[in-house]
Amino acid sequence: MKQRALAAVSEVCDPEIPVLTIADLGVLRGVEAVDGRVEVTITPTYSGCPAMNMMALEIELALARAGISDATIRTVLHPAWTTDWMSEEGRRKLRDYGIAPPSPASGRRALFGREVVACPRCGSEDTERLAEFGSTSCKALWRCRSCREPFDYFKCH
Repeated sequence: MKQRALAAVSEVCDPEIPVLTIADLGVLRGVEAVDGRVEVTITPTYSGCPAMNMMALEIELALARAGISDATIRTVLHPAWTTDWMSEEGRRKLRDYGIAPPSPASGRRALFGREVVACPRCGSEDTERLAEFGSTSCKALWRCRSCREPFDYFKCH
């Protein structure tokens, strides 16, 4: 049952970035099955993320489609989610979708100097931040100085 549940919930997409699954994003923290009951553990990308309620509903629906009706979705805040939990496949999907992915372990480096963000369209690192928030709170709005296109950057946490 655990493998069936894991396979079902691993395919649930982020409602704000539909090319990413919750597994790609690192929001899916675990799936356990005990005595015919499934418990799915998720961690929000940031406290108060409005997409979490939709993710929990989609997880319940995915489990129901897999024939699992006795399930609990548990949200945990500790340890806090980090972009380091994103899969390499998730980073590739973001880039292909036009969103600059965070570099692994980049959150702390951003505190001590210029943050280097490559344009997801042309690859240039000659970019600038236009606004701290983009289309959602977990993204910032950037622009490429080379191709002049604006793009979202998935912020580091």
